[in-house]
Amino acid sequence: MSDSNGLNVVVLAGGISHERDVSLRSGRRVADALTSAGHTVTLRDPDAGLLPFLADTRPDVVFPALHGSSGEDGSLLGLLDALGIPTVGSTAAAARRAWSKPIASSLIAASGASVPESIVLSHESFRELGAAGVLQIVRDALPGELVVKPAMGGSAQGVSIVTDPSDLARAMVDAFTYADVVVVERRILGTEIAVAIVDAGEGPVALTPVEIDPTAGIYSFQARYNAGETTFYAPSRLDSAAIETVAAAAIHAHTTLGLRDLSRVDFIVDAAGVPWFLEANVLPGLTETSLVPLAIEASATNAAAVYSGLVHAAVARAARTTARA
Repeated sequence: MSDSNGLNVVVLAGGISHERDVSLRSGRRVADALTSAGHTVTLRDPDAGLLPFLADTRPDVVFPALHGSSGEDGSLLGLLDALGIPTVGSTAAAARRAWSKPIASSLIAASGASVPESIVLSHESFRELGAAGVLQIVRDALPGELVVKPAMGGSAQGVSIVTDPSDLARAMVDAFTYADVVVVERRILGTEIAVAIVDAGEGPVALTPVEIDPTAGIYSFQARYNAGETTFYAPSRLDSAAIETVAAAAIHAHTTLGLRDLSRVDFIVDAAGVPWFLEANVLPGLTETSLVPLAIEASATNAAAVYSGLVHAAVARAARTTARA
């Protein structure tokens, strides 16, 4: 479907994070969708030439499709705001809140939502206090199965499921490979659900929740981006009451963290139908195997329409801000 009000859009993809390849795939998909909707699209890597290019060309809007610290920690978003260029996505402050899993979880827990019990450890404290003693305290405080993950980052890189306490040390080492701070949380057993939130200017709307059923039992990096390694159900096989509950929980998390435009919120829904918050993504994957495009398709719309709506909303928001100044 072509957009009669085509815009000059710069899509950002790539970067130097561990998720560069995923970002490039997301960016190409976004660029293709926006082009099909009638927009003029330039695909750019966030390299040393990006900011001068944006300052010189002044595109109508920027659509970041970056993953990892190059886009999700808020740094680039803050610079784009300083340049005065309309940008799809959350503010830099909101991105920082969501980028840090401990901060996001603390805010969601304080709002009254269910969040797995956890302990957060820095690499420095792990070394200075003695690994053996720290691990024993963690095992005693969080008995049973655990999830160990970097406090920042995405695509399940550095994430381990620990079923045997003797494997905790190895899981910590793996997670510290990706971040200097690690979260050890109690594993919630249930159904893994991802909810995409879209707000094109009329308030946040939860798209059809997607159920994730990885063949290997763990939604790893490989399971996320290799076709055939995960079965997705959109809509989820949960009953209608649980689906409504998790959709409402996703909107609540999106709002609590101050996110805007597009996000993806991940949960485990337990046997009682309670959604447990895992994390929120301000720049979720948009590849051919990613969850947001699946949710868009299942919600009786298409990526071109959704992304086009978001770029127009970003331009309109910037115009309102300018008018108030």
